[in-house]
Amino acid sequence: MECAKAAARIGAGPACDPARGGEPMIYLNIGEPDFTAPPPVLEAAQRCLAEGRTQYTQATGLPALREALSRWYAQRFGLDVAHERIVVTAGASAALQLACTALFEAGDEVLMPDPSYPCNRHFVAATDARAVLLPCGPAQRYQLDAAAVERAWSPHTRGVLLASPSNPTGTSIAHDELGRIVQAVRARGGVTLIDEIYLGLSYDEAFGHSALAHGEDVISINSFSKYFSMTGWRLGWLVLPPGLVGPIEKLAQNLFICPSSVAQHAALACFEPESIAEYERRRAAFKARRDYIVPALEALGLPVPVAPDGAFYAWADCSAHAASSWDFAFGLMESAHVALTPGRDFGRADAEHMLRLSYASSLPELEAAVTRLKRVLA
Repeated sequence: MECAKAAARIGAGPACDPARGGEPMIYLNIGEPDFTAPPPVLEAAQRCLAEGRTQYTQATGLPALREALSRWYAQRFGLDVAHERIVVTAGASAALQLACTALFEAGDEVLMPDPSYPCNRHFVAATDARAVLLPCGPAQRYQLDAAAVERAWSPHTRGVLLASPSNPTGTSIAHDELGRIVQAVRARGGVTLIDEIYLGLSYDEAFGHSALAHGEDVISINSFSKYFSMTGWRLGWLVLPPGLVGPIEKLAQNLFICPSSVAQHAALACFEPESIAEYERRRAAFKARRDYIVPALEALGLPVPVAPDGAFYAWADCSAHAASSWDFAFGLMESAHVALTPGRDFGRADAEHMLRLSYASSLPELEAAVTRLKRVLA
């Protein structure tokens, strides 16, 4: 995204060089957990390399990993998801590319919330379909609802692409409302795709439900990057209707051959009790960071209209300080050496006065950032 790249450039400049007496940039614009893969996962990867298990796997992924994911859905969400419906991919990006390529074509329209993660709409555009962004405000938790879907549906609409919890807002769609959306789409012969890569990082039981509970026709995109702390390993998965597995497998064979074999063997260790316990400790840490940063932003005149219930993002209103979040974010990089992401990266609605803060950084780093912001904004 534009501002993230600019932050990296400014952060490397002399004004922020500690050797020259400046402050290092604090990056709260990147959606990457500061936690890395836990020891069992690292050890599994090392064993895989030592034993030479680096050959191609099936295009749909290791059978053992698909079965492990099936058990995880049963244990975590009480869902019976057959392992045959799970396709392991080279990250959630590959999952989105495969699903969009299989389902959309020129002339199709796909309904999405505004704001939303920009790459999601780009995957739609890559198929020559058109992403239709529907403005969603605080009253809707920045998410689509069934009424908005019904109003916007046209003869060209092919389906919806949702995200729960969302990037950039950290908000989720209520379980019952999600069911109504699925029903509205199903009644019109459309498809429901939902990005659930932050689902493991839900803090509120009212929202921590998978959309897969609403039927086998729902397509879920997920990832080992966020909850499982494997960002650079590039490993994700799809849960598909049974009839779509074959076409997706053919696409995967041609586009990717297979996901990383080392990453797949390592990911099997994600489901060991020691790893799950560590992931739950980290989930609690993210919640503690949320509980710190949201009131801190409010005190700085940067209110968060809807508190995030998952992921690690706060969607804050900077209109008390500036007419443009783009200018405001650049000003903070220069004056406070804190990098945030302006709203224009995520859509058009309210883009000028909203910005995203990622609290994927440690609590001490968040506290340091708040101190700097207070110094500048006071």
